[in-house]
Amino acid sequence: MSDKPNQNRSAGISPAHFGRGGMGAMGMPVQKAKNFKATLKRLLTYMLPFRRQLALVLLTAVLSTLFSIVAPKLMGQATTTLFEGSMAKIKGVAGAKIDFDTIIHIVITLAVLYILSSLMTFIQQRIMVGVTQKIVYNLREQISAKLSRVPLSFFDSRSQGDTMSRATNDVDTISSTMQQSLTQLITSLVTLLGIIIMMLTISPLLTLVTLITLPLSIMGTKMIASRSQQFFKGQQRTLGELNGHVEEMYTGHTIVKAFGHERKSVERFNEINDRLYHSGWKAQFISGLIFPLMSFIGNIGYVFVSVIGGVLVTNGAIKIGDILAFIQYSGQFGMPITQVANIANVIQSTIAAAERIFELLDEPEEVQERTDVSITKPVRGHVTFEHVAFSYKEDAPLITDMNIDVQPGQTVAIVGPTGAGKTTIVNLLMRFYELRGGQIRIDGVDTRDMARSDLRELFGMVLQDTWLFNGTIRDNIAYGRDQASEDDIIAAAKAAYADHFIRTLPDGYDTVLNEEASNLSHGQKQLLTIARAILADPAILILDEATSSVDTRTEVSIQKAMNHLMEGRTSFVIAHRLSTIRDADLILVMNHGAVIEQGTHEQLLEQKGFYADLYNSQFAQSAAITRNVG
Repeated sequence: MSDKPNQNRSAGISPAHFGRGGMGAMGMPVQKAKNFKATLKRLLTYMLPFRRQLALVLLTAVLSTLFSIVAPKLMGQATTTLFEGSMAKIKGVAGAKIDFDTIIHIVITLAVLYILSSLMTFIQQRIMVGVTQKIVYNLREQISAKLSRVPLSFFDSRSQGDTMSRATNDVDTISSTMQQSLTQLITSLVTLLGIIIMMLTISPLLTLVTLITLPLSIMGTKMIASRSQQFFKGQQRTLGELNGHVEEMYTGHTIVKAFGHERKSVERFNEINDRLYHSGWKAQFISGLIFPLMSFIGNIGYVFVSVIGGVLVTNGAIKIGDILAFIQYSGQFGMPITQVANIANVIQSTIAAAERIFELLDEPEEVQERTDVSITKPVRGHVTFEHVAFSYKEDAPLITDMNIDVQPGQTVAIVGPTGAGKTTIVNLLMRFYELRGGQIRIDGVDTRDMARSDLRELFGMVLQDTWLFNGTIRDNIAYGRDQASEDDIIAAAKAAYADHFIRTLPDGYDTVLNEEASNLSHGQKQLLTIARAILADPAILILDEATSSVDTRTEVSIQKAMNHLMEGRTSFVIAHRLSTIRDADLILVMNHGAVIEQGTHEQLLEQKGFYADLYNSQFAQSAAITRNVG
């Protein structure tokens, strides 16, 4: 059992997986940043090294948009030329003809403009992709480096799901926004401004008529979005609840089956799924009304433009080609407005994602280490705790004044009730946490004066909670020592009594473990971690309930191997089963973060104190269980 505070290590489902809380495109919830300006300013600093490329992107985006905006006006001129020539011929005007040379010239100009517009778009996308990927690369590199420098307490106080979400989902959000939405925002703003200018050059009156429909569009969109927001929030909340239920039932499916709760699980799933269906249906239906509403308002604008434009053409105040061009512009007018509104919400989400990343990058790091001090080889393993003080929280001291002197080669057993501070000693030895006071010395050298990498090379650890990675059994054992030979790996496996079961597997040492190593039993996984520690051949051993997950017969075999391994090495053994540490050179009895008793097994029994009561209670329990079984 760990002595650390309650840890939140669940692979929690981050809100980033389902949407990002306010109003986004089509009424979807959007997460908003707490400090928008400061975060935006900091994010822009990542773009400064690429300001020349971004300036070129801006220029190409503006040119691409301008080329496409001019096209309807030119097409209107071609239409006017064709119409006027045709009408002149119909009226029988002498020498009247359609000016095809002008029309062909306009068509060629249009083709060139469209080609240039496409070329500019290609250039801006090509440059933006490169800039975005470099920025994202730098961000990921900083996050990776940061996670290797933060103290262990950082991971103790945060869920793995939240940390992974910041390192993956939030970075991807920034990537997609910079690569797509940023250029789209520039294009939309230039398009909107250009369309208004082009409409004003054609007819200020018709432009005013078109702009009147704008407030109607905004009011209608806002009204629908406000109604759909509550349903989207309900959908997001219910989706998280559904995913949590599925994850819980999947990871605990054996328990569900063992206790016959399959029907209850399905009923619970159906109830949540039903709520998700109704909230999702309402959210999608109501938000889906935005397009029909925008289309309706747009059509009203078309009617006004067509009627008033027809009157103006009849009176000769405007040419028919200009009316056709204006209708095209008015049809395009609503699109950049909608895009800008949606992009604004995307940017809100992006800044919120950036804020979460910057919070991670701003986390306090481990105390700066010195690298000018090292332990003289060979390492003797003399470990001393001198007036050590420590607490996980400032206001809750755990260890106040601990003094321990462990001689080289001694086997030290640490016992005590849950929460006494046993695992904390291991964490302090390895410098997973920093001391609040006092010193820990190895061969007379303060561990704080050593590089953490040098310090941790001295230790070999086997913990109660096994950790194996996705790879072959050979690779997992060899993790304990670089460039270990095949003979060394097999010898370590034999010493840990793992060789026999490994050879019974279909692929032997080449058997690939999945990410959670669920294709092995917990006891087999523990044997592999023990083999890994044996192969590492450390100067100091730490065994935290190393044999708690194996059967009694295997435990005896492993204990023999451990006794052989611990010869000549300083070893710290944390144990709850006191029968396994009777032969220890020194037993430290801990309670409430303090060493209350110390001595050999016989000495502590003679004292008839805390250890004797603990040992006798375990012995009495074992005897009672044996009698009941008999």
